[in-house]
Amino acid sequence: MFDVAIIGTGPAGLSAALTLKLHNKDIVWFGSAELSDKVGKSEKIANYPGVAMVGGADLNAKFRAQAEELGLEMTDKRVTNIADMGGNYMVLADNEVFEARTVLLATGIAAAKGMENEARLLGAGVSYCATCDGFLYKGKTVAVYCTDERMEHDIKYLEEICGKLYIYTSFGYTTEAVNAEVLKLPVKKLDGGFKCDSIELTDGTKIDVDGVFILRPAIAPSTVMPGLEMDGAHIAVNRNQETNFKGCYAAGDCTGRPYQIAKAVGEGNVAAHAILEYLSALEKGE
Repeated sequence: MFDVAIIGTGPAGLSAALTLKLHNKDIVWFGSAELSDKVGKSEKIANYPGVAMVGGADLNAKFRAQAEELGLEMTDKRVTNIADMGGNYMVLADNEVFEARTVLLATGIAAAKGMENEARLLGAGVSYCATCDGFLYKGKTVAVYCTDERMEHDIKYLEEICGKLYIYTSFGYTTEAVNAEVLKLPVKKLDGGFKCDSIELTDGTKIDVDGVFILRPAIAPSTVMPGLEMDGAHIAVNRNQETNFKGCYAAGDCTGRPYQIAKAVGEGNVAAHAILEYLSALEKGE
């Protein structure tokens, strides 16, 4: 049982992880070891206190060095579900279950808008994890929609087990599998009554399928954690970064504008101190 599960390795997640590590808390930290792709791609950053005009790649390198100096480790597993178990949380990541007393959501903004009917059919023929649910579709007809090149291994896995696989990626995937077909147009809509049974491409072409795998680097927080209170596209929090779930916090871009590194770092620190108070109260039986 971990003290804290941190979801996201951007500035907010890093800020919280540093503070919690310095307070000797047992952390499981989910995200890329490269930290924030958004920060890394920034040309110049001029408004981060204490750091003169700096390139995003250089600032990310400083962040990584600081994390390594404290012995912080990240796990590059993609979180697909978080469940409140009444007193602690279950986090499902790449078909592995982790338990934690508290959760911090520092996921950034999920840039991709969900497909039509995606949320309704999730768990009914629609999945975000090929290694978790792929075995259910052995020998069947499946579509996979992937926008993250790091997930190519999931596509390869589906090629091995599916009878027919329709593939769309945003990064120019090619295949030699005889059972696979690469689509030239993206999927815009999922169809089905109680279960997803077809997809529709942007030109109106419909393809019958038994299931669909949607592989994105980020999943909307309300999808990962059903019941999470949202404020539009952002997670609703109070001044202590608390969500509507007791023991669950959020910080950074996922809580709203401004989408600034300094704001994310500050919220991550506030969340970490709120978590420390919450864990202290648990230890005292309060």
